[in-house]
Amino acid sequence: MCMMIKNKYIDPLTDFGFKRIFGTYENRKFLISFLNDLLDIEDKIVSIEYKNLEKLGCLSSDRKTIYDIYCTDEKNNNFIVELQRAKQKYFKDRSIYYTTFPIQEQSKHGDWDYKLKQVYFVGILDFTFKDARLKQNQNDTKYLTKVELKDDNNEVFYDKLSYYFLEIPKFKKQDKDLSNHLEMWLYYLTHLEQLAEIPKVLKTDDLIREAFDLAEFLAMSKDEQFVYQMDLKTRLDNKNAIDYAEEMGIKKVAKNLLQQGIDINVIIKSTGLTAEEIQSLL
Repeated sequence: MCMMIKNKYIDPLTDFGFKRIFGTYENRKFLISFLNDLLDIEDKIVSIEYKNLEKLGCLSSDRKTIYDIYCTDEKNNNFIVELQRAKQKYFKDRSIYYTTFPIQEQSKHGDWDYKLKQVYFVGILDFTFKDARLKQNQNDTKYLTKVELKDDNNEVFYDKLSYYFLEIPKFKKQDKDLSNHLEMWLYYLTHLEQLAEIPKVLKTDDLIREAFDLAEFLAMSKDEQFVYQMDLKTRLDNKNAIDYAEEMGIKKVAKNLLQQGIDINVIIKSTGLTAEEIQSLL
């Protein structure tokens, strides 16, 4: 059963939307622009080749790995771009694991000096990190974190492996406040689905304007519209299931606290539930 799509543009943070805009050879110029804006690269990317998204471990028993986007540039540098909508406890572990594959692929038979090409991992996260190391930054607006291997003097030990994490909820700029091309892309990613027309500041950029045209729902074929609607339905169903589980978990905690005689005002502050909701749990 199809959903009624009322928005002019598709959601670029769905699997379908993200891959339609950034994950096809025909539209590679958008990914090239985004990566050049985001990454610290002296010689900008000119062209890219999309690689097989499915990777297997060294042994047949190893788990299969599927990337969102995996590509190389004209210098054979490697780029993995991963979109993650839901919170995942071990996402950083997953990021490290993913980068082992393009490293292993560079091995050569026979006499080899172990010289490696650059590997970049880009994580586009629709959530914020909650670990202790970054706890002090949870409420700030620093949406981009770059991670490298460094020694105990905070000097870069190895400069061919870099991780970039974009925490989308921390990007709060409005169209009038955009200061560079990367921020144009981030505004596009975070606001596209709600927009009815292209903001004036983005109309001045030919590439961004073309990306808007590509994302029009009615400009897609009927088959593409159907796939997008199914993708969107799956995401909404998953979100509703997660929201319901979280709600039931909060209510269970509140009930336990109430049964232990904890002051109801403390429970209200701790859970965000109203006094009426808490009383109804008895």
